[in-house]
Amino acid sequence: MFFERSAQPRLYFYFCMSLYFVSAVFTPISGNDWQRVAQSVVSLLCCFALVSSGRHESRAFLDKVTVSLGTVVLGLGLLSIWKSHQPQWALVELAVLLSSCCIVSAFALERARFGQDLDRILISFVIFLCAVKSLQFIAALAAALFSGIATLDSTLLFEGFSNRRFYGQFQTFTLPLLALPLLLAATKISTKFWVFLLLGCWWMMAIAGGSRGTWLGMACAAIFIFCCCGAGGRRWFRWQITAAATGLALFLFFFSFLPGYMNVEVTNFAGDRLNTSLSAREIIWQQAWEMIKARPLLGFGPMHFADIHNQVAAHPHQIFLQWACEWGIPSTLLVTGLVARGLLATLQLIRKRIASSGSVDILRICLFGSLLGALTQAMVDGVIVMPYSQLWMALVVGWLMGIHEWSSSESANVAFRWCWSATLILAVGLLMYTVVRDFPDLDRREDQYGRDFGGILQPRFWQQGVIAESPP
Repeated sequence: MFFERSAQPRLYFYFCMSLYFVSAVFTPISGNDWQRVAQSVVSLLCCFALVSSGRHESRAFLDKVTVSLGTVVLGLGLLSIWKSHQPQWALVELAVLLSSCCIVSAFALERARFGQDLDRILISFVIFLCAVKSLQFIAALAAALFSGIATLDSTLLFEGFSNRRFYGQFQTFTLPLLALPLLLAATKISTKFWVFLLLGCWWMMAIAGGSRGTWLGMACAAIFIFCCCGAGGRRWFRWQITAAATGLALFLFFFSFLPGYMNVEVTNFAGDRLNTSLSAREIIWQQAWEMIKARPLLGFGPMHFADIHNQVAAHPHQIFLQWACEWGIPSTLLVTGLVARGLLATLQLIRKRIASSGSVDILRICLFGSLLGALTQAMVDGVIVMPYSQLWMALVVGWLMGIHEWSSSESANVAFRWCWSATLILAVGLLMYTVVRDFPDLDRREDQYGRDFGGILQPRFWQQGVIAESPP
Protein backbone atom coordinates (compact mmCIF):
# COMPACT_ATOMS: atom_id res chain seq x y z
CA MET A 1 0.00 0.00 0.00
CA PHE A 2 1.23 3.48 -0.79
CA PHE A 3 -0.42 5.42 2.07
CA GLU A 4 -1.48 4.75 5.61
CA ARG A 5 -5.02 3.48 6.13
CA SER A 6 -7.65 4.94 8.44
CA ALA A 7 -11.17 6.26 7.74
CA GLN A 8 -13.14 5.24 4.66
CA PRO A 9 -14.89 7.67 2.27
CA ARG A 10 -18.61 7.81 1.78
CA LEU A 11 -20.35 5.17 -0.30
CA TYR A 12 -21.12 7.52 -3.20
CA PHE A 13 -17.38 7.83 -3.92
CA TYR A 14 -17.09 4.09 -4.54
CA PHE A 15 -20.17 4.21 -6.78
CA CYS A 16 -18.52 6.98 -8.80
CA MET A 17 -15.29 5.03 -9.17
CA SER A 18 -17.30 1.98 -10.24
CA LEU A 19 -18.90 4.03 -13.02
CA TYR A 20 -15.48 5.29 -14.13
CA PHE A 21 -14.41 1.65 -14.34
CA VAL A 22 -17.48 0.06 -15.93
CA SER A 23 -17.91 2.69 -18.65
CA ALA A 24 -14.35 2.14 -19.87
CA VAL A 25 -13.96 -1.64 -19.47
CA PHE A 26 -17.20 -3.43 -20.36
CA THR A 27 -17.69 -3.07 -24.11
CA PRO A 28 -21.52 -3.60 -24.21
CA ILE A 29 -21.98 -0.60 -21.89
CA SER A 30 -19.04 1.57 -22.92
CA GLY A 31 -18.43 3.98 -25.75
CA ASN A 32 -19.48 7.61 -26.06
CA ASP A 33 -23.23 7.23 -25.37
CA TRP A 34 -22.89 4.97 -22.34
CA GLN A 35 -20.10 7.16 -20.98
CA ARG A 36 -22.45 10.14 -21.23
CA VAL A 37 -24.96 8.17 -19.16
CA ALA A 38 -22.23 7.35 -16.63
CA GLN A 39 -21.26 11.02 -16.48
CA SER A 40 -24.83 12.03 -15.71
CA VAL A 41 -25.13 9.44 -12.93
CA VAL A 42 -21.78 10.48 -11.42
CA SER A 43 -23.00 14.09 -11.51
CA LEU A 44 -26.21 13.07 -9.74
CA LEU A 45 -24.32 11.18 -7.03
CA CYS A 46 -21.93 14.08 -6.49
CA CYS A 47 -24.79 16.58 -6.38
CA PHE A 48 -26.56 14.50 -3.75
CA ALA A 49 -23.33 14.26 -1.74
CA LEU A 50 -22.80 18.03 -1.85
CA VAL A 51 -26.36 18.93 -0.98
CA SER A 52 -26.53 16.39 1.85
CA SER A 53 -23.21 17.47 3.38
CA GLY A 54 -23.59 19.18 6.72
CA ARG A 55 -22.64 22.79 7.21
CA HIS A 56 -19.54 21.77 9.12
CA GLU A 57 -18.29 19.97 6.01
CA SER A 58 -18.69 22.97 3.70
CA ARG A 59 -15.44 24.66 2.69
CA ALA A 60 -14.68 27.76 0.66
CA PHE A 61 -12.48 26.33 -2.10
CA LEU A 62 -12.73 29.49 -4.23
CA ASP A 63 -11.75 33.05 -3.36
CA LYS A 64 -13.92 36.07 -4.09
CA VAL A 65 -12.09 36.94 -7.31
CA THR A 66 -12.68 33.47 -8.76
CA VAL A 67 -16.33 33.46 -7.70
CA SER A 68 -16.86 36.91 -9.23
CA LEU A 69 -15.23 36.02 -12.55
CA GLY A 70 -17.09 32.70 -12.65
CA THR A 71 -20.38 34.53 -12.10
CA VAL A 72 -19.61 36.85 -15.02
CA VAL A 73 -18.82 33.82 -17.21
CA LEU A 74 -22.14 32.25 -16.21
CA GLY A 75 -23.98 35.48 -16.99
CA LEU A 76 -22.34 35.77 -20.42
CA GLY A 77 -23.21 32.14 -21.06
CA LEU A 78 -26.88 32.77 -20.27
CA LEU A 79 -26.90 35.76 -22.64
CA SER A 80 -25.29 33.61 -25.34
CA ILE A 81 -27.94 30.92 -24.78
CA TRP A 82 -30.72 33.52 -25.03
CA LYS A 83 -29.42 34.67 -28.44
CA SER A 84 -28.71 31.16 -29.76
CA HIS A 85 -30.60 29.29 -32.47
CA GLN A 86 -31.43 26.27 -30.27
CA PRO A 87 -31.49 27.45 -26.63
CA GLN A 88 -32.48 24.00 -25.33
CA TRP A 89 -29.25 22.40 -26.58
CA ALA A 90 -27.21 25.40 -25.46
CA LEU A 91 -28.67 24.95 -21.96
CA VAL A 92 -27.71 21.28 -22.05
CA GLU A 93 -24.10 22.26 -22.80
CA LEU A 94 -24.15 24.67 -19.87
CA ALA A 95 -25.62 21.88 -17.73
CA VAL A 96 -22.71 19.61 -18.70
CA LEU A 97 -20.24 22.32 -17.63
CA LEU A 98 -21.99 22.93 -14.31
CA SER A 99 -22.32 19.19 -13.68
CA SER A 100 -18.56 18.88 -14.16
CA CYS A 101 -18.15 21.66 -11.60
CA CYS A 102 -20.37 19.61 -9.29
CA ILE A 103 -18.05 16.61 -9.64
CA VAL A 104 -15.03 18.85 -9.04
CA SER A 105 -16.58 20.27 -5.86
CA ALA A 106 -17.60 16.87 -4.51
CA PHE A 107 -14.18 15.28 -5.08
CA ALA A 108 -12.39 18.32 -3.63
CA LEU A 109 -14.57 18.18 -0.51
CA GLU A 110 -14.10 14.43 -0.16
CA ARG A 111 -10.31 14.72 -0.50
CA ALA A 112 -10.19 17.56 2.03
CA ARG A 113 -12.27 15.49 4.42
CA PHE A 114 -10.33 12.21 4.25
CA GLY A 115 -6.81 13.37 3.40
CA GLN A 116 -4.15 10.93 2.26
CA ASP A 117 -6.39 7.91 2.76
CA LEU A 118 -8.26 8.93 -0.37
CA ASP A 119 -4.98 9.40 -2.27
CA ARG A 120 -4.20 5.75 -1.66
CA ILE A 121 -7.62 4.74 -2.97
CA LEU A 122 -7.28 6.97 -6.03
CA ILE A 123 -3.88 5.65 -7.11
CA SER A 124 -4.88 2.06 -6.40
CA PHE A 125 -7.94 2.61 -8.59
CA VAL A 126 -5.88 4.14 -11.42
CA ILE A 127 -3.44 1.22 -11.31
CA PHE A 128 -6.23 -1.34 -11.28
CA LEU A 129 -8.14 0.30 -14.13
CA CYS A 130 -5.02 0.67 -16.31
CA ALA A 131 -3.98 -2.92 -15.54
CA VAL A 132 -7.38 -4.26 -16.64
CA LYS A 133 -7.29 -2.19 -19.83
CA SER A 134 -3.73 -3.42 -20.50
CA LEU A 135 -4.80 -7.02 -20.09
CA GLN A 136 -7.69 -6.41 -22.49
CA PHE A 137 -5.28 -4.97 -25.04
CA ILE A 138 -2.73 -7.79 -24.67
CA ALA A 139 -5.44 -10.45 -24.92
CA ALA A 140 -6.84 -8.85 -28.10
CA LEU A 141 -3.32 -8.54 -29.54
CA ALA A 142 -2.50 -12.19 -28.83
CA ALA A 143 -5.82 -13.31 -30.30
CA ALA A 144 -5.15 -11.31 -33.47
CA LEU A 145 -1.59 -12.56 -33.89
CA PHE A 146 -2.35 -16.22 -33.32
CA SER A 147 -5.78 -16.40 -34.97
CA GLY A 148 -4.33 -17.51 -38.30
CA ILE A 149 -5.60 -14.37 -40.05
CA ALA A 150 -2.81 -12.66 -41.94
CA THR A 151 -3.93 -9.15 -41.00
CA LEU A 152 -3.73 -7.24 -37.70
CA ASP A 153 -5.89 -4.11 -37.54
CA SER A 154 -4.52 -2.15 -34.60
CA THR A 155 -7.75 -0.10 -34.35
CA LEU A 156 -9.64 -3.19 -33.13
CA LEU A 157 -7.37 -3.56 -30.10
CA PHE A 158 -8.72 -0.48 -28.33
CA GLU A 159 -11.93 -1.61 -26.67
CA GLY A 160 -14.33 0.49 -24.63
CA PHE A 161 -14.17 3.73 -26.60
CA SER A 162 -15.98 4.91 -29.74
CA ASN A 163 -12.71 6.22 -31.17
CA ARG A 164 -9.15 5.37 -30.23
CA ARG A 165 -8.38 9.12 -29.99
CA PHE A 166 -10.76 9.18 -27.01
CA TYR A 167 -8.74 6.29 -25.57
CA GLY A 168 -5.65 8.46 -26.06
CA GLN A 169 -7.26 11.27 -24.06
CA PHE A 170 -7.87 8.86 -21.19
CA GLN A 171 -4.21 7.80 -21.36
CA THR A 172 -3.05 11.43 -21.24
CA PHE A 173 -4.82 11.78 -17.90
CA THR A 174 -3.50 8.52 -16.44
CA LEU A 175 0.09 8.25 -17.72
CA PRO A 176 1.35 10.95 -15.32
CA LEU A 177 -0.50 9.39 -12.36
CA LEU A 178 0.91 5.90 -12.85
CA ALA A 179 4.39 7.19 -12.03
CA LEU A 180 3.45 8.09 -8.44
CA PRO A 181 4.34 4.74 -6.75
CA LEU A 182 7.72 4.83 -8.53
CA LEU A 183 8.51 8.17 -6.85
CA LEU A 184 7.62 7.18 -3.29
CA ALA A 185 10.43 5.89 -1.12
CA ALA A 186 8.03 3.68 0.87
CA THR A 187 7.05 1.64 -2.20
CA LYS A 188 8.54 -1.86 -2.22
CA ILE A 189 11.01 -2.79 -4.98
CA SER A 190 8.77 -5.60 -6.20
CA THR A 191 5.80 -3.21 -6.38
CA LYS A 192 7.87 -0.69 -8.31
CA PHE A 193 8.82 -3.38 -10.81
CA TRP A 194 5.19 -4.26 -11.58
CA VAL A 195 4.09 -0.63 -11.68
CA PHE A 196 6.93 0.22 -14.07
CA LEU A 197 5.98 -2.73 -16.26
CA LEU A 198 2.40 -1.43 -16.32
CA LEU A 199 3.59 2.09 -17.13
CA GLY A 200 5.75 0.74 -19.98
CA CYS A 201 2.79 -1.23 -21.32
CA TRP A 202 0.57 1.84 -21.03
CA TRP A 203 3.13 3.79 -23.06
CA MET A 204 3.21 1.02 -25.67
CA MET A 205 -0.55 1.31 -26.02
CA ALA A 206 -0.33 5.10 -26.25
CA ILE A 207 2.18 4.74 -29.08
CA ALA A 208 0.17 2.01 -30.82
CA GLY A 209 -2.98 4.13 -30.61
CA GLY A 210 -1.42 6.67 -32.94
CA SER A 211 -2.99 9.64 -31.14
CA ARG A 212 -0.64 12.52 -31.89
CA GLY A 213 -2.55 14.65 -29.37
CA THR A 214 -1.47 12.28 -26.60
CA TRP A 215 2.14 12.38 -27.76
CA LEU A 216 2.05 16.19 -27.91
CA GLY A 217 0.34 16.55 -24.54
CA MET A 218 2.74 14.24 -22.73
CA ALA A 219 5.79 15.81 -24.40
CA CYS A 220 4.78 19.33 -23.37
CA ALA A 221 3.85 18.25 -19.84
CA ALA A 222 7.14 16.36 -19.44
CA ILE A 223 9.27 19.28 -20.62
CA PHE A 224 7.44 21.77 -18.41
CA ILE A 225 7.63 19.59 -15.30
CA PHE A 226 11.32 18.85 -15.93
CA CYS A 227 12.10 22.57 -16.17
CA CYS A 228 9.84 23.99 -13.47
CA CYS A 229 9.09 21.40 -10.77
CA GLY A 230 12.46 20.79 -9.13
CA ALA A 231 14.04 17.48 -8.17
CA GLY A 232 10.67 15.72 -7.85
CA GLY A 233 9.73 16.85 -11.34
CA ARG A 234 13.03 15.66 -12.77
CA ARG A 235 12.58 12.26 -11.15
CA TRP A 236 9.06 12.05 -12.61
CA PHE A 237 10.51 12.99 -15.99
CA ARG A 238 13.20 10.31 -15.83
CA TRP A 239 10.68 7.58 -14.98
CA GLN A 240 8.39 8.71 -17.80
CA ILE A 241 11.21 8.82 -20.35
CA THR A 242 12.44 5.38 -19.29
CA ALA A 243 8.92 3.95 -19.45
CA ALA A 244 8.30 5.60 -22.83
CA ALA A 245 11.50 4.05 -24.20
CA THR A 246 10.39 0.68 -22.82
CA GLY A 247 6.97 1.17 -24.39
CA LEU A 248 8.55 2.03 -27.75
CA ALA A 249 10.67 -1.14 -27.61
CA LEU A 250 7.58 -3.22 -26.81
CA PHE A 251 5.68 -1.53 -29.62
CA LEU A 252 8.39 -2.28 -32.18
CA PHE A 253 8.52 -5.89 -31.02
CA PHE A 254 4.76 -6.56 -31.04
CA PHE A 255 3.81 -4.44 -34.04
CA SER A 256 6.85 -4.70 -36.27
CA PHE A 257 9.26 -7.53 -35.51
CA LEU A 258 6.77 -10.23 -34.41
CA PRO A 259 4.17 -9.59 -37.16
CA GLY A 260 7.00 -9.61 -39.74
CA TYR A 261 8.30 -12.89 -38.37
CA MET A 262 4.78 -14.38 -38.49
CA ASN A 263 3.93 -12.89 -41.91
CA VAL A 264 1.09 -10.82 -40.45
CA GLU A 265 0.29 -7.48 -42.08
CA VAL A 266 -0.37 -4.62 -39.63
CA THR A 267 -2.96 -2.08 -40.78
CA ASN A 268 -3.55 1.36 -39.23
CA PHE A 269 0.07 1.28 -38.09
CA ALA A 270 0.98 4.06 -35.64
CA GLY A 271 4.09 4.90 -37.66
CA ASP A 272 1.84 6.13 -40.45
CA ARG A 273 0.72 8.93 -38.12
CA LEU A 274 4.21 10.47 -38.03
CA ASN A 275 3.33 13.34 -40.36
CA THR A 276 2.32 17.00 -40.21
CA SER A 277 -1.17 16.47 -41.64
CA LEU A 278 -3.96 18.33 -39.83
CA SER A 279 -6.41 15.47 -40.55
CA ALA A 280 -8.98 17.91 -41.97
CA ARG A 281 -8.80 20.13 -38.88
CA GLU A 282 -8.13 23.12 -41.11
CA ILE A 283 -11.74 22.79 -42.34
CA ILE A 284 -13.34 22.95 -38.90
CA TRP A 285 -10.84 25.56 -37.66
CA GLN A 286 -11.82 27.76 -40.58
CA GLN A 287 -15.50 27.27 -39.75
CA ALA A 288 -14.87 28.23 -36.12
CA TRP A 289 -12.92 31.31 -37.19
CA GLU A 290 -15.74 32.46 -39.48
CA MET A 291 -18.20 31.98 -36.60
CA ILE A 292 -15.99 34.09 -34.31
CA LYS A 293 -15.84 36.90 -36.85
CA ALA A 294 -19.61 36.77 -37.30
CA ARG A 295 -20.46 36.94 -33.56
CA PRO A 296 -17.40 37.95 -31.52
CA LEU A 297 -19.14 39.07 -28.33
CA LEU A 298 -21.53 36.27 -27.38
CA GLY A 299 -20.77 33.59 -29.96
CA PHE A 300 -23.39 31.38 -31.57
CA GLY A 301 -24.28 29.69 -28.28
CA PRO A 302 -22.90 26.70 -26.35
CA MET A 303 -22.83 23.51 -28.49
CA HIS A 304 -23.75 25.54 -31.57
CA PHE A 305 -20.71 24.60 -33.62
CA ALA A 306 -22.69 21.36 -34.02
CA ASP A 307 -25.62 23.42 -35.32
CA ILE A 308 -23.72 24.21 -38.57
CA HIS A 309 -23.14 20.90 -40.29
CA ASN A 310 -19.86 20.01 -41.95
CA GLN A 311 -18.39 16.72 -43.12
CA VAL A 312 -15.63 16.55 -40.48
CA ALA A 313 -16.72 17.05 -36.87
CA ALA A 314 -19.32 18.57 -34.52
CA HIS A 315 -16.64 20.46 -32.57
CA PRO A 316 -13.50 22.36 -33.67
CA HIS A 317 -10.92 20.11 -31.95
CA GLN A 318 -9.36 23.27 -30.49
CA ILE A 319 -10.30 24.58 -27.07
CA PHE A 320 -9.88 28.32 -27.70
CA LEU A 321 -11.66 28.27 -31.06
CA GLN A 322 -14.50 26.22 -29.60
CA TRP A 323 -15.10 28.48 -26.63
CA ALA A 324 -14.75 31.67 -28.67
CA CYS A 325 -17.10 30.65 -31.49
CA GLU A 326 -19.74 29.30 -29.09
CA TRP A 327 -19.45 31.52 -25.99
CA GLY A 328 -17.79 34.64 -27.40
CA ILE A 329 -14.37 36.27 -27.05
CA PRO A 330 -15.00 38.01 -23.66
CA SER A 331 -16.01 34.69 -22.07
CA THR A 332 -12.97 33.00 -23.63
CA LEU A 333 -10.62 35.58 -22.13
CA LEU A 334 -12.24 35.25 -18.69
CA VAL A 335 -12.12 31.44 -18.72
CA THR A 336 -8.52 31.50 -19.92
CA GLY A 337 -7.66 33.84 -17.06
CA LEU A 338 -9.37 31.57 -14.52
CA VAL A 339 -7.55 28.47 -15.82
CA ALA A 340 -4.20 30.29 -15.88
CA ARG A 341 -4.81 31.53 -12.34
CA GLY A 342 -5.45 27.99 -11.10
CA LEU A 343 -2.42 26.58 -12.90
CA LEU A 344 -0.20 29.35 -11.54
CA ALA A 345 -1.45 28.79 -7.97
CA THR A 346 -0.61 25.08 -8.25
CA LEU A 347 2.80 25.78 -9.77
CA GLN A 348 3.61 28.28 -7.02
CA LEU A 349 2.76 25.68 -4.38
CA ILE A 350 4.93 23.09 -6.16
CA ARG A 351 7.78 25.60 -6.22
CA LYS A 352 7.19 26.48 -2.56
CA ARG A 353 7.51 22.82 -1.55
CA ILE A 354 10.14 21.98 -4.13
CA ALA A 355 12.41 20.26 -1.61
CA SER A 356 9.66 18.05 -0.19
CA SER A 357 9.44 14.35 -1.02
CA GLY A 358 6.14 13.83 0.78
CA SER A 359 3.49 11.75 -0.93
CA VAL A 360 1.04 14.66 -1.26
CA ASP A 361 3.64 16.91 -2.88
CA ILE A 362 4.66 14.17 -5.33
CA LEU A 363 1.00 13.49 -6.10
CA ARG A 364 0.53 17.21 -6.82
CA ILE A 365 3.26 17.03 -9.47
CA CYS A 366 1.63 13.98 -11.06
CA LEU A 367 -1.80 15.63 -11.11
CA PHE A 368 -0.28 18.81 -12.49
CA GLY A 369 1.33 16.81 -15.30
CA SER A 370 -2.00 15.14 -16.01
CA LEU A 371 -3.79 18.48 -16.27
CA LEU A 372 -1.04 20.10 -18.37
CA GLY A 373 -1.01 17.17 -20.78
CA ALA A 374 -4.80 17.22 -21.16
CA LEU A 375 -4.97 20.99 -21.70
CA THR A 376 -2.22 20.76 -24.31
CA GLN A 377 -4.04 17.95 -26.08
CA ALA A 378 -7.19 20.08 -26.00
CA MET A 379 -5.41 22.42 -28.45
CA VAL A 380 -5.79 19.76 -31.15
CA ASP A 381 -8.46 17.38 -29.86
CA GLY A 382 -11.86 17.30 -28.17
CA VAL A 383 -10.72 16.73 -24.58
CA ILE A 384 -13.32 19.18 -23.24
CA VAL A 385 -16.09 17.55 -25.31
CA MET A 386 -15.89 13.78 -24.78
CA PRO A 387 -17.81 12.58 -21.69
CA TYR A 388 -15.15 10.24 -20.31
CA SER A 389 -12.47 12.90 -20.74
CA GLN A 390 -14.75 15.39 -18.97
CA LEU A 391 -15.07 12.93 -16.08
CA TRP A 392 -11.29 12.63 -15.73
CA MET A 393 -10.78 16.36 -16.07
CA ALA A 394 -13.22 16.88 -13.20
CA LEU A 395 -11.47 14.24 -11.09
CA VAL A 396 -7.99 15.70 -11.65
CA VAL A 397 -9.06 19.31 -11.02
CA GLY A 398 -11.07 18.29 -7.95
CA TRP A 399 -8.13 16.41 -6.50
CA LEU A 400 -5.77 19.32 -7.09
CA MET A 401 -8.21 21.60 -5.27
CA GLY A 402 -8.60 19.08 -2.47
CA ILE A 403 -4.84 18.89 -1.79
CA HIS A 404 -4.20 22.60 -2.28
CA GLU A 405 -2.96 24.60 0.71
CA TRP A 406 -5.60 27.28 1.06
CA SER A 407 -4.85 30.55 2.82
CA SER A 408 -8.12 30.24 4.73
CA SER A 409 -10.09 27.22 5.94
CA GLU A 410 -13.30 29.17 6.63
CA SER A 411 -16.65 27.75 5.63
CA ALA A 412 -18.34 28.86 2.45
CA ASN A 413 -20.74 31.81 2.66
CA VAL A 414 -24.20 30.45 3.47
CA ALA A 415 -25.99 32.47 0.78
CA PHE A 416 -23.45 31.50 -1.84
CA ARG A 417 -23.63 27.86 -0.78
CA TRP A 418 -27.41 27.77 -1.19
CA CYS A 419 -27.33 29.57 -4.54
CA TRP A 420 -24.59 27.26 -5.78
CA SER A 421 -26.48 24.17 -4.59
CA ALA A 422 -29.66 25.33 -6.34
CA THR A 423 -27.73 25.97 -9.57
CA LEU A 424 -26.13 22.52 -9.46
CA ILE A 425 -29.47 20.82 -8.76
CA LEU A 426 -31.02 22.53 -11.79
CA ALA A 427 -28.04 21.67 -14.02
CA VAL A 428 -27.85 18.02 -12.98
CA GLY A 429 -31.63 17.75 -13.27
CA LEU A 430 -31.54 19.05 -16.86
CA LEU A 431 -28.66 16.70 -17.70
CA MET A 432 -30.52 13.69 -16.31
CA TYR A 433 -33.73 14.72 -18.10
CA THR A 434 -31.87 14.97 -21.44
CA VAL A 435 -30.29 11.54 -20.97
CA VAL A 436 -33.59 9.87 -20.03
CA ARG A 437 -35.37 11.60 -22.91
CA ASP A 438 -32.84 10.79 -25.65
CA PHE A 439 -31.11 7.55 -24.73
CA PRO A 440 -33.88 5.10 -25.73
CA ASP A 441 -34.18 6.85 -29.10
CA LEU A 442 -30.51 7.09 -30.11
CA ASP A 443 -30.67 4.45 -32.85
CA ARG A 444 -33.47 6.32 -34.59
CA ARG A 445 -31.55 9.61 -34.26
CA GLU A 446 -28.50 8.05 -35.89
CA ASP A 447 -30.59 6.61 -38.73
CA GLN A 448 -32.22 9.99 -39.26
CA TYR A 449 -28.82 11.68 -39.37
CA GLY A 450 -27.67 9.19 -42.02
CA ARG A 451 -30.70 9.97 -44.17
CA ASP A 452 -30.40 13.74 -43.73
CA PHE A 453 -26.67 14.28 -43.95
CA GLY A 454 -24.92 10.98 -44.71
CA GLY A 455 -21.32 10.44 -43.66
CA ILE A 456 -19.81 9.29 -40.39
CA LEU A 457 -21.21 9.95 -36.91
CA GLN A 458 -19.85 13.12 -35.31
CA PRO A 459 -19.69 12.96 -31.48
CA ARG A 460 -20.70 15.89 -29.31
CA PHE A 461 -23.23 15.34 -26.53
CA TRP A 462 -24.15 11.98 -28.04
CA GLN A 463 -22.11 9.86 -30.43
CA GLN A 464 -24.26 11.40 -33.14
CA GLY A 465 -23.81 14.94 -31.92
CA VAL A 466 -24.94 17.08 -34.87
CA ILE A 467 -27.88 19.25 -33.80
CA ALA A 468 -28.31 21.04 -37.14
CA GLU A 469 -31.79 20.94 -38.61
CA SER A 470 -32.46 18.62 -41.52
CA PRO A 471 -31.92 20.20 -44.95
CA PRO A 472 -35.15 20.98 -46.85
